[in-house]
Amino acid sequence: MTLRIALDAMSGDHGPSIVIPAAAQILAEFDNVELTLVGDEKVINPLIAQQSTKIQQSLSVHHATQRVEMDELPSRALRYKKDSSMRVAINLVKQGEADACVSAGNTGALMATARYVLKTLPGIDRPAIISAIPNMEETTTHVLDLGANIDSSAEQLFQFAIMGSVLAEAVDNLANPRIGLLNIGEEEIKGNEQIKAAAKRLNAISDINYIGFVEGDDINKGTVDVVVCDGFVGNVSLKTTEGVAKMISHYVKQSFNKNWLTRLAALICLPILKDIRNKIDPRRYNGASLLGLRGIVIKSHGSADVLSFSYAIREAIIEVQKNVPSKISQQLATLLNEQKAN
Repeated sequence: MTLRIALDAMSGDHGPSIVIPAAAQILAEFDNVELTLVGDEKVINPLIAQQSTKIQQSLSVHHATQRVEMDELPSRALRYKKDSSMRVAINLVKQGEADACVSAGNTGALMATARYVLKTLPGIDRPAIISAIPNMEETTTHVLDLGANIDSSAEQLFQFAIMGSVLAEAVDNLANPRIGLLNIGEEEIKGNEQIKAAAKRLNAISDINYIGFVEGDDINKGTVDVVVCDGFVGNVSLKTTEGVAKMISHYVKQSFNKNWLTRLAALICLPILKDIRNKIDPRRYNGASLLGLRGIVIKSHGSADVLSFSYAIREAIIEVQKNVPSKISQQLATLLNEQKAN
């Protein structure tokens, strides 16, 4: 089966100069993937010409006259940028001409546009942003929501848990992923009313492996597969994790560069340092899914480099292969029918 991915080529801080080389990497690795670059063909075509003949023949261009700026209001992008590379790429998914869309653009505009064009799945109030974070078990912990919904109700947290469970099962091949609600403690008496109500709902569902409340350090310990929270808490947690990783990297470099002895020690430790860097490199975990839509939309970091953006495309490929939206819809329908029967 051929997988068709639409790339918002004008998105992010670097636009086509990053998107096209990343697309070339993917095409060199996958034989069954077709990539469509959406954006200004006058900008895109000269960059495609720099690629090999084989890559050039494997890329197609869909012209779009506008671009959504990184600081543009979502409402303005939705109203006035109907021919933006972002909107057109999402339209290709809606029209069935692409199986997924990948964009490094403005998160708010991407979420608003995707929700408007694709609509949410039956039973889903709001889409949520989910991404994988490395943990000490050398696997990943999926966290949602990461910023799409600042304040979430108990019902929405319940829906996030179902969506996260389906994604983790499909993407990581987990038979029964462990689901935890992020809280200020593991005790049942702790947390706000939304968290307590969501926990009550999840405890009543036998088909979901809900393990209870978890704390912030569980994300990186690997004691849980999916961590559920509202977008405010999730985004702060994500940025804190990224900040700690950068701080550790900074101090390691600083310590090894103190003098010639420490630099010699760095050379001896180089294989170990490279291994650690690869395990915690945020570029290798790029690609957050906008879960809950009637189509697959992947958000890349706006500052993504070539390697980073290529991982976002890989995430889209996996979700298309696993048919994630359909599985979410089926799981939610099954659970809601069981609740009505009881």
